[in-house]
Amino acid sequence: MKFGAVFPQTESGTDVVAIRDYVQAVEGMGFDYLLAYDHVLGANPDREGGWHGPYTHTESFHEPFVTFAYLAGITQTIEFVTGILILPQRQTALVAKQAAQLDLLSGGRLRLGIGVGWNKVEYDGLNEDFSNRGKRSAEQIRLLKALWTNELVTFEGDYHTIPDAGLNPMPIQRPIPIWFGGGADAVLRRMAELGDGWMPNSMSMEKVRPVVDTVKQYVTEAGRSMDDFGIDVRLNSARQPRNEWSGYVSEWQSLGATHLAVNTMGSGFTTLDQHLQALQEFKDDFIS
Repeated sequence: MKFGAVFPQTESGTDVVAIRDYVQAVEGMGFDYLLAYDHVLGANPDREGGWHGPYTHTESFHEPFVTFAYLAGITQTIEFVTGILILPQRQTALVAKQAAQLDLLSGGRLRLGIGVGWNKVEYDGLNEDFSNRGKRSAEQIRLLKALWTNELVTFEGDYHTIPDAGLNPMPIQRPIPIWFGGGADAVLRRMAELGDGWMPNSMSMEKVRPVVDTVKQYVTEAGRSMDDFGIDVRLNSARQPRNEWSGYVSEWQSLGATHLAVNTMGSGFTTLDQHLQALQEFKDDFIS
């Protein structure tokens, strides 16, 4: 199992030196990857009509592609993972270009986690259609892979047209791995066909076991092997005390998880050094 750290987006602040030191320390501890959440816009909860959601305009979110491009130049080995990038609210060819550039700058250290999201306000602000985001995402993934693996692409889909054009420079990874967030049945079927792995939402072990079985079934039905398909899960240090970590990691290993990222947000920390201390405790228990 590979171990990662969730970049504490909402608690990281804007001190670039502190962010640099945090990421270099995470790499120095031996964590395999850094995972970052994605939100472009936060809604005002006092807006006309009201607003209910886990994030508002008061929470900070550093843009993943730009942040990772900066971090690529000051790190050596750590993998960069979007977890998850809200793909259908973004232009597909531009995502392909940005991801290819980041993969190049990082030396092939990008894993693209994608999802369809829940925040209609972001879709409206980015001039994209919220209602058909699931169907569009399937076509987006096919187009991304085509652009990352072919010098020239001619593509005519329901939502995209590429008239004999291509990216330059190309990414190092051809194609860049695409992992899926979400747990709806349509998402599970889509990722079994098109994805390289699954990033399950937070759910109890009792609820997740049958979903894992379904994922394995769909992957097999798609003519693929679980040997080539990963599962990346979260350990939330705010909800799970240290004495439960070992059992949680072992249980997920038994279910076939290949990756586990430690999320330190929500623990009341006020500095990145405190987040690092929590990661150090995990390192002491699991990373040699």
